[in-house]
Amino acid sequence: MPTIGQPAPTFILASSEDRDIDLETFHGKKRVVLVFYPLDFSSVCSIQLPEYSGRQRAFEARDTVVLAVNRDSIYTHKAWAKEFDITIPLLADMTGTAARAYGVHREEVGFSKRAVFIIDKGGILRFAHIEKAGEFILHADDILRELDRLQG
Repeated sequence: MPTIGQPAPTFILASSEDRDIDLETFHGKKRVVLVFYPLDFSSVCSIQLPEYSGRQRAFEARDTVVLAVNRDSIYTHKAWAKEFDITIPLLADMTGTAARAYGVHREEVGFSKRAVFIIDKGGILRFAHIEKAGEFILHADDILRELDRLQG
């Protein structure tokens, strides 16, 4: 698992935008909010991800891109994005490699925990929140406040 203040693990994953997304392409350009979530079409995720998508302009105003990652295929991502009007890139981590690199893969069930990471423009991890069972989810506005705090 990465440590705050250390380089964030990089990856290249297929996305719902019909292109591979290489995390390193944002280095020097944008901050990244990396949201891991268990599954498309699940109850909490169907609230959390549309919320991030709905606040996309607020993230862009902070020079930040939001990327959401789970083990579903890009085809499932596309169907889910269409149904819930999700416009942020959904990345397919079908082997769990990215989730393992960030310490959020749940081997016993084959998918990731809910987690949010903030990576600065230099590729350094600045914030990490990995949810425990029964904990509240971090909403988009919580992460926007954290971005503002990190900026100042």
